[in-house]
Amino acid sequence: MTNDDAISQHVAFYNPEGCQNEAEVESKFIVQYLMPNLGYSADSWHQEVTFGRIRLDFLAIAGQIVGRSMKQSAPHQVVIEAKHPRENLDHHVRKLRHYLQNLSIRYGVLTNGKLLRIYEYVDNRLVLKLEMPGREIPDRLDELRAIVGKKAIGIQLIPADSPSQSEQPEPDQIQSMQTQSLSIQQETPHMKIFAVYHNKGGVGKTTTVINLAAAFSKMGKRVLIIDLDSQANTTFAAGLVKFQDESSDDIRGSYIYHVLIEKNRFPIAEVARVADFTHPIVHVIPSHISLTEKEAELVGMDAVLIRLITKLKVVKDKYDIVLLDTPPSLNIFARIALITADYLLIPSDLRPFANEGLNNVRTFIDNINDFREAMTREPLQVLGVIPSKISTSARFVQYTLPKMEKIVEERYGFQLLNTRIYERRAVSACLERVIEVGEMDIPDPRSVLDVEPNSQSAGEFEALAEEILKLVN
Repeated sequence: MTNDDAISQHVAFYNPEGCQNEAEVESKFIVQYLMPNLGYSADSWHQEVTFGRIRLDFLAIAGQIVGRSMKQSAPHQVVIEAKHPRENLDHHVRKLRHYLQNLSIRYGVLTNGKLLRIYEYVDNRLVLKLEMPGREIPDRLDELRAIVGKKAIGIQLIPADSPSQSEQPEPDQIQSMQTQSLSIQQETPHMKIFAVYHNKGGVGKTTTVINLAAAFSKMGKRVLIIDLDSQANTTFAAGLVKFQDESSDDIRGSYIYHVLIEKNRFPIAEVARVADFTHPIVHVIPSHISLTEKEAELVGMDAVLIRLITKLKVVKDKYDIVLLDTPPSLNIFARIALITADYLLIPSDLRPFANEGLNNVRTFIDNINDFREAMTREPLQVLGVIPSKISTSARFVQYTLPKMEKIVEERYGFQLLNTRIYERRAVSACLERVIEVGEMDIPDPRSVLDVEPNSQSAGEFEALAEEILKLVN
């Protein structure tokens, strides 16, 4: 009897109305119907699988696992998540993305019995591959098998250690996979440098930098933050200010000033510090309050304007993303950031003063581009304005916000990004966290993606990171 014959002997009919709760979606639909019809026998799937804090409803395994863990064999796996028939699947997409990303699994199935979706995690994005109502599943099993069936998944990448003969790919498939692998290995990563700038303060710049860095890091990007603001808010929010007084200050002797002023000393690799406000970690070149008094020393030193570019070239293979935090001014540190960056992001609360400040931003960009042209550097690419610190009031969002966004585009000529970052107490609370050590409160900031990964705010920063990468790619 062939495998296809065996499949045909399994339940050939599925009634989505027969599942009244999540347990029945799991037992009646996934266990008794879906798994067998996708070709997974009872010994090739597992229920309630745990990896650290991650608990999967089902993990189906298409390839043989010999001498390696399930997580190491991720290309052969499919995550299947079951929800209550009345649950809106949209509310669970982000969590599925988190599972696939952290476990390096390509395909995930999300279903409440009445609706089934197949998602693919590819190029750091979650893509909806297929969606079908439960009532159509019996007639469309071939479509499901073609994407997440055991045979289809098994063909994608066969383990080198003792694959079964029945799952060996055809010679032309092997050639295709080898060619694809070679092209991936030959790709040269290109470090992308973003300046986050607005000459109006209080628009959410620090919050944007910290949580955007966390979002990029969780997408597998190697991230470096460079704090060019003498207020050092981002340095603080990254958790690098652990000292309580000047005598314990361990930043003053090595921070962004030294990177800029010294030609042959203080390279990026030496000054960058590990910041654990998020996991995976990011690196941060800190700022310091004493940067204010250094400005007069640096003004007029043309070499300083391009020194950061020179030093970043040395680490171009070490980082994928560099985020430059800037002061809310038109000073030399803002100039250095915009001269160095490839792209510009402009956080704004869209209120009148912030909007009026966009005129200064436009003029500043024009002046910067004149300098860049003189040094044969491409013009700064303005990705757009990020609506940030936006009120969550339903009336405001429905009636006032669209008018404010329209003004930015029509009056000031800046494109708006699609992602909106709303003002929620949880976001600022994450950056204000402290731990008690004896009688002292030691700053212990975290990104909202680490403290509340399933929150709306975390989702907004994830969406922002995805939108930015799509724009630059």
